[in-house]
Amino acid sequence: MAEKAKTPLSAWCVSIIEERLAEEEGSQPRRKLLKDMETLKAENKTLRDDLRQKEIVLERYESELKRYRSQPFMEEDYRGLRPYSEDLIRILKDRDHVDSYRLLEELGIDPRESELVKAVSRQLEELEGYKLIKSDGRSWRWIG
Repeated sequence: MAEKAKTPLSAWCVSIIEERLAEEEGSQPRRKLLKDMETLKAENKTLRDDLRQKEIVLERYESELKRYRSQPFMEEDYRGLRPYSEDLIRILKDRDHVDSYRLLEELGIDPRESELVKAVSRQLEELEGYKLIKSDGRSWRWIG
């Protein structure tokens, strides 16, 4: 039986004894534990891969949502109400001063996304025009 399992006789004997002792103590045999562990590892890998794919999809949806919400501020001749970003207002109210790069970081906007940066800039300019925020050239501060 040890030859069939391609295991030295002494190692095979030890494993059989360990299994019997484990069964008597009420715990599971080592082979079953190893098999269960391998099954769990495979399941864990599958779940991680699935999670990674869902994170990618979620990131794309969030990016598209940012573009959709900033659309009114990207158009020069937009007519109608322009809803301001609640996150932008919250960040400005919560902080004493916030610089432009930190603001973009908090909003989750990549500085290379020029359209989104432009939309945020327009919102800031309009909020400053309404005297709700003030700029000192480097940072923004809520005064409203």
